[in-house]
Amino acid sequence: MRQSNFLKHNAASLKLLGAISIGCLLGLIFKEKSVVFKPFGDIFLNLLFTIVVPLVFFSISSAVASMNNIQRLGKIILWMMVVFIVSGVIASVLMLIAVQIYPPAQGINISLPGDIHFEPLNVSDQIVKAFTVSDFFGLLSKKNMLALIIFASLIGLSACSVGEKSKAFTVFLLSGNAVMMKAISYIMLYAPVGLGAYFAYLIGVLGPQLLGTYVRAMTIYYPIAIAYFFIGFSFYVFLASGKKGLKVFWPNIMPAALTALATSSSMATIPVNLEAAERIGVPQDIREMVIPIGSTIHMDGSCLSAVLKTAVLFGLFHMNFSSPWAMVTAVGVALLSGTVMSGIPAGGFLGELMIVTLYGFPIIAMPIISMIGTLVDPPATMVNAIGDNVSSMLVARILGGKNWMSNYEQPSRP
Repeated sequence: MRQSNFLKHNAASLKLLGAISIGCLLGLIFKEKSVVFKPFGDIFLNLLFTIVVPLVFFSISSAVASMNNIQRLGKIILWMMVVFIVSGVIASVLMLIAVQIYPPAQGINISLPGDIHFEPLNVSDQIVKAFTVSDFFGLLSKKNMLALIIFASLIGLSACSVGEKSKAFTVFLLSGNAVMMKAISYIMLYAPVGLGAYFAYLIGVLGPQLLGTYVRAMTIYYPIAIAYFFIGFSFYVFLASGKKGLKVFWPNIMPAALTALATSSSMATIPVNLEAAERIGVPQDIREMVIPIGSTIHMDGSCLSAVLKTAVLFGLFHMNFSSPWAMVTAVGVALLSGTVMSGIPAGGFLGELMIVTLYGFPIIAMPIISMIGTLVDPPATMVNAIGDNVSSMLVARILGGKNWMSNYEQPSRP
């Protein structure tokens, strides 16, 4: 009976793990020829990217529109930001300790090209583009996700404020959200094929790059990210919901984690993440606010990598990274990179630019840390995406008390 229950509650995760294992094996066998599997993975990724814009719009607008208590919305947003900032600081400090113990630039030899032309970005223009678009059709692009979130919140708030006159429109938003969630379940039927193909490509084609001159930096990042994922998130979940939460969290979160790991996209993981949060028992208004917004402005994995990038540059240019000023500013830069810059178009580039310019590194440092960002992207995205789910549980705990899970009836599995 226990074995039967285990298989029942973990069927989706086991299917994905099996498919990914087969994909990894195919990648090892075919090596560079594994590029032929990439189109099958791209199909899955494109399906997720296609649905993410209407999904985010309907999930946020319906959640806000159906709220009877505007004060609760304000509390959700307030505590969401508190959780985002605190977890970002914890992640940054954790990596800061790691790079002090094991300096990432020691023994790294990187040839620096002699001439790089760099076009500076206007940060103020980028911030305007992050929060707004000049045309309605600009909202239909995943590149303008933060602007879409603000627009969806505005529509939901307007529908909520109008009251009885907006009843039919609110029903439309709720119906649209239900349709999008059903569409996700259909897309996930293809997930084993899509993720298996993607891992075959990643292992076969990109795997050898992991053994280059950046191996020392990745030797730090990968274990820290994995430890933060399993140990750190388990601790957060325990704070949010105790042992009961741990029993529900891990069986349900793995499809979202594997999707994030394979696609290296927090936005592509939103649909699977929302489905996982529903099964875990996070209230609808919380999960449909925290997860989409978190995919844009909450990046614990990026905080980890920002500190690592800073430490690498300090080592390469023979600067002291042990001073209090260097460490405090590194945490601050990491927090800005993971919670503010990530919501701006080209935010990853801006975060790296901020690291380079703040400490006065030559512009040649840009490609060095850009490569680090590329190599640590899969586990960083996994931490980023699942951190949003964990954050939604913490917000639910703060607003709903220690028994918040008992007040929510989990949906039955199909």
